Amino acid sequence: MSAGRHRGFALLFTSQTISATSDFMGPAALTLAIVGHDGQSTALGLVLGCGLLAKIIVLPAGGVLADRLDPRRVAVAAGLLRVGTQAGIGVALLDEAPRFPLIALLQFIAGGAAGCAFPAVWPLVVELVPKERRQRANALLGTARSVALLFGPGLAGILTLTLGPSAAFFLDAAGFAISTVLLAMVRARPARAPGRMGRPEVLAGWAAAREGWAEVRARRWYWTTLVAHAAWNFASGVLLTVGPVVVTGSLGGQGVWIVVVQAGGAGLLLGSLLAGRVNVRRPILMGNLGLACYAVPLVLLAARAPAPWLIVAYASALALLGLMEPIWGNAVQALVPTRALARLTAYDLMLSLSAQPVGLTLGPAVAAAAGTALPLFAASAVVSVTCAVAALIPENRRVVLP
Repeated sequence: MSAGRHRGFALLFTSQTISATSDFMGPAALTLAIVGHDGQSTALGLVLGCGLLAKIIVLPAGGVLADRLDPRRVAVAAGLLRVGTQAGIGVALLDEAPRFPLIALLQFIAGGAAGCAFPAVWPLVVELVPKERRQRANALLGTARSVALLFGPGLAGILTLTLGPSAAFFLDAAGFAISTVLLAMVRARPARAPGRMGRPEVLAGWAAAREGWAEVRARRWYWTTLVAHAAWNFASGVLLTVGPVVVTGSLGGQGVWIVVVQAGGAGLLLGSLLAGRVNVRRPILMGNLGLACYAVPLVLLAARAPAPWLIVAYASALALLGLMEPIWGNAVQALVPTRALARLTAYDLMLSLSAQPVGLTLGPAVAAAAGTALPLFAASAVVSVTCAVAALIPENRRVVLP
């Protein structure tokens, strides 16, 4: 890797580490601020839901922008917008009676900005990193996100409880500002000439989004794996809502659930660290089989197995996720033309993000009506069967990387 490319990826890695930490700080700080203010979950659900909804809606457009323009500029513009939204939420939280509709609006804008920023990352990796080193680069980015998941919420909690939620959001805004400046310093040779988004190009955006969807449908290995990703995220939503009820009620209380969550975070980090050191020649086959293993902690929860078993199983399932995410990224970057990479990434994220709220909503509803075992067993069946079928499709088994 040339010195320029090495410096460019170092800047991208540092920028993504800071940005991911800020990503995880915001929801944690909002949770403490809103629940601490009125003790209700209604306002919290509205505010957090606005951010997620905007991200899902904007992702296809973000993919179009990153594919048709310079992805670095798209990400920089999105970062600047998030600096403003997070600072605005910090100001809004200074009031004794925070205006939750205003905070929800700012969250909606921030979610839209995130929907533009996320699809731009993989094209930048392609521009900055030679093909033979991309899996390690993807593993490093996955490690950064895992570390951010471990430390971001804790940092937000410390700031919120000591200095107030506004301090957490002002630091959040500063983090996005630093991340954006670093990203603006990246100099990469575009893999294709950037376009211009004049009025005719904007009008062509819908056609570009449809073209991206056609690229998805043309690759069975891709869209079947997206279905598996959606199944995993649905099952994750069920586990994250029904799991705490089972653990706190039958397996040792809140302290045990905290250990389960932290073990999962540690497993995710370990898997990300290992991803850069393994060579998986059949990434679609192995990736889907790895995701199918998420059924194990779901079954153990449903059966109320001893807490140590659950902790080990959950940590192992998240370690497989951390291992397979960079491998999946490397496969997509190798097999998908750069001109469509951001759009395909956007559809992957959109389907995954859309599926998790279904699990978050449906899991508790079924548990209230029929007990906790039913949604957990059902989610385990969904994720294991869907991922196993995706793994065993002949075309998917034949995808081989050198």
